[in-house]
Amino acid sequence: MRYRLDLTLRQAEGALSRVLGTAERRGFRPLAVEGEARAEGDRWHLQMTVEGERAVDALQQQLAKLYDCLDVQVQPCN
Repeated sequence: MRYRLDLTLRQAEGALSRVLGTAERRGFRPLAVEGEARAEGDRWHLQMTVEGERAVDALQQQLAKLYDCLDVQVQPCN
């Protein structure tokens, strides 16, 4: 199943690598990544499409534990 993740990240070295690595370790394959800097200047808004057969709740919880991740929202893709 495919999901769209909406994330707010701190602008920190390696933040994107940690997010991608966490998704892959939880059994999800990243298909698309789009991002932009927020007006505040120290945050990124990231939209990532992932695909996997595992429960997405585990991925959401693990991403929320990352220091760089300030917010995670998950929606199924139609």
